[in-house]
Amino acid sequence: MDTRQTTPRFVVQGSDAVVTAQGPRYEPGISAETVGSCGLFLGTVTLQPGQRTKAHIHQHESAHFMLSGEEVELWTGHRLDQRSVARPGDYLFVPAGLPHVAVNRCTTPAVFVSARNEASIHEAADMRPELERLVP
Repeated sequence: MDTRQTTPRFVVQGSDAVVTAQGPRYEPGISAETVGSCGLFLGTVTLQPGQRTKAHIHQHESAHFMLSGEEVELWTGHRLDQRSVARPGDYLFVPAGLPHVAVNRCTTPAVFVSARNEASIHEAADMRPELERLVP
């Protein structure tokens, strides 16, 4: 067994992108996989033009800062009946246990800096297909 300690990484170049079960493209910076983080993910998320996430719930909190794009609709609530609109410069907060869907109806990609208190790039998501039809 190798008992040498590896040098921790304090500056990280972006990692390969991953498309999640929810649909958007995640590029991890800080994660369990890139630096051994135990409780923090920080990276970018891109929602392509015309793309929407699948309805889902997380058991962790997440926060997003919209860097670029035009606008994105965030549908939340137990019946996805609350619609908010985010534009570049806006922050979004999604509490644990809240069903949500993000929709980019615009012609440019929407890019977010995202943080959550689950470190893995492959975040756990409870998919809610029965809610899909509720978001126009």
